[in-house]
Amino acid sequence: MSAIQQTAGGASADERIARESVFGRLLRRPELGAVGGAIVVWIFFALVAGGKGFLSLAGTASYLEVSAELGILATAVTLLMIGGEFDLSIGSVIGATGMLMTILVVQFGWPVWLAIIMTVLFALGTGYVNGLLVVRTQLPSFIITLATLFIYRGLTIAITRLLTGRTQLSGLSDAPGFSSAKAIFASSLNIGSATFKASVLWWLLIVALATWILLRTSFGNWIFAVGGGEQAAHNVGVPVRRVKIMLFMGTALAACLVAIIQAITFDGADVLRGTNQEFLAIIASVVGGSLLTGGYGSPIGTAFGALILGMVRQGIVFAGVDADWYQVVLGVILMAAVLINRSIRLQALRRR
Repeated sequence: MSAIQQTAGGASADERIARESVFGRLLRRPELGAVGGAIVVWIFFALVAGGKGFLSLAGTASYLEVSAELGILATAVTLLMIGGEFDLSIGSVIGATGMLMTILVVQFGWPVWLAIIMTVLFALGTGYVNGLLVVRTQLPSFIITLATLFIYRGLTIAITRLLTGRTQLSGLSDAPGFSSAKAIFASSLNIGSATFKASVLWWLLIVALATWILLRTSFGNWIFAVGGGEQAAHNVGVPVRRVKIMLFMGTALAACLVAIIQAITFDGADVLRGTNQEFLAIIASVVGGSLLTGGYGSPIGTAFGALILGMVRQGIVFAGVDADWYQVVLGVILMAAVLINRSIRLQALRRR
């Protein structure tokens, strides 16, 4: 009888250990705080603004559209932050690439697809320059990309005024290739009164790609290694400089994709488009569980971080609250996310 009790007791202990192990693994997931936060934010606005359109399909489509463009940008930023760097120039790259594409089409008569190819090459070039400056000078990427933010934006404004006399330009829809480009980058799916944009699909694809890169490829291991300790990564043969340059090219490419989506959606570009998006992308990444010190983060967590920001932005509108409060709420969310993620990580460390 005692043997049976011991066996039962042993099984019970094993079950407790298994449960604790699962809970411990959940605590170590970067996206845990963001998933919980997204649920809380959704419930809050469902109660406050559910009867005002937040719970409708149209309401869902509105905050998904906002989240998608931010999420595309923030996913690339997350990979860079895991690698231990920042890119503050991506907002100005959105304005620069969108305007470059529009000028090539409207002012010089290029077909839309040829202009898109040139714009992508330009974006990759800006990312390469950022990465090269960071690895060559060994200066903080915060400073380097803050400088290039002003350089890219200043050049965009000055050259656009010189060529067109304006800071806004439209007319893409009249160019050859616009309809096929719109089908890929700015098409929509109508379900009842709701319109779901193609940007949501782009967002999901990019999150899936980034997750696969991080968890299933050698390059993903290199990213974590570089962010966790650059010198240690170099000592074990990781091509640190190449990884960093490629990550900067990735953030510039994501900014270019957002610019193309916006330019085709609105039939043109604005030199100030993308302003402050670099900070929102960092906020989404931090809310999603990424550490500012590098070596830790998750594209899935960032997706939920972007979703939280999208729900808050549109939820405030549905609730009838003055939009000026959005920035206040952003600050509160950022502070809360940092504190919650820190608490979760401390709990995970105690359970090891």
